[in-house]
Amino acid sequence: MAIIIRQEAPADYAAVYDLVKEAFASVEHADGNEQDLVNALRAGDAFLPELSLVAELDGKLAGHILFTRAKVGADEVLVLAPLSVRPEYHRRGLGTALIREGHKIAVSLGFPYSLVLGSETYYPRIGYIPAERLGVTVPDGIPSANFMAIQLREDAAPISGTVTYPKEFGL
Repeated sequence: MAIIIRQEAPADYAAVYDLVKEAFASVEHADGNEQDLVNALRAGDAFLPELSLVAELDGKLAGHILFTRAKVGADEVLVLAPLSVRPEYHRRGLGTALIREGHKIAVSLGFPYSLVLGSETYYPRIGYIPAERLGVTVPDGIPSANFMAIQLREDAAPISGTVTYPKEFGL
């Protein structure tokens, strides 16, 4: 049961749309539009094809992750959103594998930090900490425990300021 992680290809778009929709169908804080956000981000200026990854397990598309460009103050960072795993593949390490591969590629591309708005019990297992500890201002209305960041590069300069998300997020 080998996990294959690879860059998403245009031929995957329809299957990824369905995967993201299915993955978020029963998530408590989902807005039901995550699959449309993926499509919008792909068409936007913040999209990095190298950081749109899929995971295959048993020959089936089982997971997807997307990192896009954002800013903290004047510094370019990444935003991880969304991370999607089909419910039947939960607890098999797919999400962690996608995040780690994304981080590895992000480092090779020179990105110093990644931010995520997500589960305060899941993302810390991969090294994410409250973003405010790294100097990032928590956006209004977002619980600080759920707004996290990770320093990807040891040589990363400190960051400070407010996050500017890609316009597709509508924030």
